[in-house]
Amino acid sequence: MGLNIDSMVRMNKDRLCEFEKILEYRFTDLRLLQRALVHSSYAFEQSQDIENNEKLEFLGDAVLDLVIGHILSNRYEEMREGQLTMLRASLVNEQHLAKMAREISLGDFLYLGKGEDASKGRQKASILSCAYEAVVGAVFEDGGYEVVASLVERFFLPTFDGKKEELLVADSKSRLQELLQEKYNEAPVYVLDGEEGPSHKKLFSISVIFREQVLGSGQAGSKKVAEQRAAAMAIAELQANNT
Repeated sequence: MGLNIDSMVRMNKDRLCEFEKILEYRFTDLRLLQRALVHSSYAFEQSQDIENNEKLEFLGDAVLDLVIGHILSNRYEEMREGQLTMLRASLVNEQHLAKMAREISLGDFLYLGKGEDASKGRQKASILSCAYEAVVGAVFEDGGYEVVASLVERFFLPTFDGKKEELLVADSKSRLQELLQEKYNEAPVYVLDGEEGPSHKKLFSISVIFREQVLGSGQAGSKKVAEQRAAAMAIAELQANNT
């Protein structure tokens, strides 16, 4: 009899249990967890009887969108729909999911083909993010919505506020323009106050000015980020003064 998911579970039970401890979730059906950890390269090399993690990845992708969207809409009631959509996207994109996967050492538990393993597949953001989605899909299949929502919230909650601040700073220029256009039908002006440091490590100082008044200032290694920081400060000042 060839290698299949059932025989893999029997062979790898200790490792699967080790990963369960990291997740703080015990599977009713360990085959789901095993399948979530099988990359297509391993299944292709080993046996046609082994199902890879791609279907669970598809499911997990949808589950993450739903769970994180649900949590964000309840947690940040003051945010607009467009902002919530961007915030969710920043939490479930490939790079962030890969970061989350590294925090639980997911790469160490993956089953990869020899070629993929040799080319540092355990560190690739694309493989890690897909496997993370597959694990979420497996938990959903095994335990249902409430269980997976609890697990996702536990892992993602510490990242929410930081991502929100990143988003609001990145969105500050457009928000400031909207505020001023709506109230005064005029746009602010960004002025480069100065730059310092060597060419490879410049620090730009920029102010945002409206009607000859400095609303905020920002510094950063790029003009674009410095402008966003200046706009963020301006918004904070405007909100503080209720103007």
